[in-house]
Amino acid sequence: MSKHAPRSANPIDVHVGTRVRLRRQVLKMSQEKLGDQLGVTFQQVQKYERGSNRVGASRLWKMSEVLDVPVGFFFDGLGADAQLGHFAEGDQTPIVYDFINSTDGVALAKAVSQIKSKAVRRQILELARSLAKDAVLEE
Repeated sequence: MSKHAPRSANPIDVHVGTRVRLRRQVLKMSQEKLGDQLGVTFQQVQKYERGSNRVGASRLWKMSEVLDVPVGFFFDGLGADAQLGHFAEGDQTPIVYDFINSTDGVALAKAVSQIKSKAVRRQILELARSLAKDAVLEE
């Protein structure tokens, strides 16, 4: 029996990993190709994406170059409560991660990110919110 209990993934590491996976999939890049460009195995990329292994600062910098995003991209949407590992009851974070990691989530993110007009992107967001409210009212 191990002296150490298995640690659960840190919420920040999970968030960063989810953002890595999202961007990689939007670019239609395989885990193997990302690993090759980072000098790690595709298994290591999988661990980063799950949040089970932390991404070091220099590797995160390289990821931002390979995935063509600023380093801050990996932390976008991270709330202050996540730093403490606290998520409020009813927090939708796990649902959001599941959706972002789904085929539909990646396809939607890719399609919306290709829309140049900020006003049109905002209209899509308002439409989605309206449809979600209608779905709740129908239940």
